[in-house]
Amino acid sequence: MTKIIKTDHEWRELLTPFEYQICRKKGTERPFTGEYWQTSGAEGIYHCRCCAEILFSSVAKFDSGCGWPSFSQPLDSKKIEETLDLSLGMQRKEITCAKCDAHLGHVFTDGPQPTGLRYCINSASLCFLEK
Repeated sequence: MTKIIKTDHEWRELLTPFEYQICRKKGTERPFTGEYWQTSGAEGIYHCRCCAEILFSSVAKFDSGCGWPSFSQPLDSKKIEETLDLSLGMQRKEITCAKCDAHLGHVFTDGPQPTGLRYCINSASLCFLEK
């Protein structure tokens, strides 16, 4: 996969200050405040806000009660990269877009079967395209 590389200035021009803080500076939106935290029942695809890469399907979305959009799996695991995140005194797996390195959120092992995973994503990192 060819990486999208932009300067910090270019990202600031493309994103709102809030989106930039989440996607490029590894920020986290407050729970229950993001555009997509609720499970609406609408069918569609969630794309990376920075590069439009297809990441998640509404079919894999579930209400985890955590206040962020949660998915049991990505559409294609090659489009997500995992990195050990030791910030804030915790040990977790950060997930980023494999195409543009946008910070998406974290993945946890407390999700539903069959994967047992919960991809906990910032709404600001996503764009939803309804079917």
